[in-house]
Amino acid sequence: MRKTVGLSHKPLGDKIMAGILGTGIQDGLLLKPIHYPWAMELYDQAVANTWFPNEIQLGQDLSDWKKMTDEERHAIEFLMSYFNPNELLVNKALAFGVYPYVNAAECHLYLAKQMWEEANHCMAFEYVLETFPIDREKAYAAHVDEPVMARKEEFEMQAIKRMTEKQLDITTTEGKKDFIRNLVAYNIILEGIWFYSGFMVALSFRQRNLLRNFGSLIDWVVRDESLHLKFGINLILTTLEENEDLQTEEFADEIKQTILDAVEMEEEYNKAMLPKGILGLNADYVNQYVKYLTDRRLEELGFEPHYKVSNPAKWMAAANDTYELVNFFESTNTSYEVNATKPQAKSDGPVSPAGARGEAEAGNEINTGNEG
Repeated sequence: MRKTVGLSHKPLGDKIMAGILGTGIQDGLLLKPIHYPWAMELYDQAVANTWFPNEIQLGQDLSDWKKMTDEERHAIEFLMSYFNPNELLVNKALAFGVYPYVNAAECHLYLAKQMWEEANHCMAFEYVLETFPIDREKAYAAHVDEPVMARKEEFEMQAIKRMTEKQLDITTTEGKKDFIRNLVAYNIILEGIWFYSGFMVALSFRQRNLLRNFGSLIDWVVRDESLHLKFGINLILTTLEENEDLQTEEFADEIKQTILDAVEMEEEYNKAMLPKGILGLNADYVNQYVKYLTDRRLEELGFEPHYKVSNPAKWMAAANDTYELVNFFESTNTSYEVNATKPQAKSDGPVSPAGARGEAEAGNEINTGNEG
């Protein structure tokens, strides 16, 4: 693997166009030949993974909700209050900060599907708010009223403002740096660390045989997010590979420090989400998981791990590592896909898009057999 001063990328190996960055208007109007096969492969997988929230019978979890403690319900309400607006915030980042500056048609196809998925996730979390007895007005206000949420949102808003409130020239070194900064803020930090931290908390309830259908919904969101993360990492590394003016120690140090600063914000957020802890889970546990995730994201960008901590949630191992998770879905979870043709396994879980077409449903647990 070729190193680019802390940010690394495998040589592309394929004949490529002038570059992946551009206006995204006059260029990128022809799909063939494919210049970035990884983008087309991710698009095909994303289309195959299409699902809809109402396929999951969330109402069956209401009996669990009634017997949960106030602290447990607070954690779920906190997560929904954060996830719901931030899915749409990601869409704005893609629409204003990524799509207009990418040349390749295959990247446009994937980004269009990702934007649909972010909207679908928003509707999924709306479904949770409609089903569980959660105060919608309070939940909607939390991303502004809750200081730890507002602080994270302001960080993300600054990334969008760089792309929308000034004239960005993608042909300049500073313009390309802003493009990378936006991707790091939304893809690596928001989706790859902050969201994944919340997914672990959400799925921890199923480990205790609670909210199993809610857990299945989160499974399907995680499956999409794993592809979002893989696309974003490929886009970052491809941009760096094609633009040597970005390959400096100074810029690498800036990117790494931005990621590390985001960890501190997430630690405070998790303390507010779990002020007293719940059975089997407290803020320290979640924050160690955040540091573990951060090391994985750093490694995927070519840095050395910073925290060097163990994974406290080994049962989430399949969702920790982007490539492992994607490979897992490609190799063993194909009956989730809309074009699956052969049954893989039986399950008592909710019916997927494939199941609705008379195909067998894969198990609703995300795992690779390495839970601990």
